[in-house]
Amino acid sequence: MIKGILFDLDDTLYNSSEFVNIARREAVKSMIDAGLDIEFEEAMKILDKIIKDKGSNYGKHFDDLVKAVLGKYDPKIIATGIITYHNVKVALLRPYPHTIKTLMELKAMGLKLGVLTDGLTIKQWEKLIRLGIHPFFDEVITSEEFGLGKPHLEFFKYGLKRMNLKPEEVIYVGDRVDKDIIPAKKLGIISVRIIQGKYKDMEDNISDYKIKNLTELIDIIKELNKK
Repeated sequence: MIKGILFDLDDTLYNSSEFVNIARREAVKSMIDAGLDIEFEEAMKILDKIIKDKGSNYGKHFDDLVKAVLGKYDPKIIATGIITYHNVKVALLRPYPHTIKTLMELKAMGLKLGVLTDGLTIKQWEKLIRLGIHPFFDEVITSEEFGLGKPHLEFFKYGLKRMNLKPEEVIYVGDRVDKDIIPAKKLGIISVRIIQGKYKDMEDNISDYKIKNLTELIDIIKELNKK
């Protein structure tokens, strides 16, 4: 009997890749307008390398970009980038179609819902609140909070503990084979891969189910609970 669902967040409940890329590009354009003396495409190459080297959760991407280009700290240009980035992010941040409707139906079915996500706790909560979906979740579990992230099995075990459910009672929904599906399956959690976002073309011959829309979860749960 399925009693709960754990969701990945980025590129599972909303289009993380698209909105972040647009926000970063608009931020760099505004920084150039504010005095960052560099061509746009060259600035993006430098920023992309900073993000790759420092990670997406690093908090000073724009600081490092300014220092790399100008050789010094310029608070006006950095602040311009930060403000533009957040303004664009807020304007674009929306759940995938049918996300809210599906979450409402799942709650109506009496299921416990949780989020198990890599990232900084405040940032992930900010996304959930801005998306307007935070009230649906009984638990929100982040890698920063636990100290380890995906694909560590201990992180998934911690998620099960927080949900107070056994592996066979839980579905895990995510977009990546390597970080979502493989660890879930190793623990005996039913795995559902949603085919969307930048990892949609990953080779996948192991997911228990593949879906293109969250609404498909409803039928999967009904099918499983008949067994």
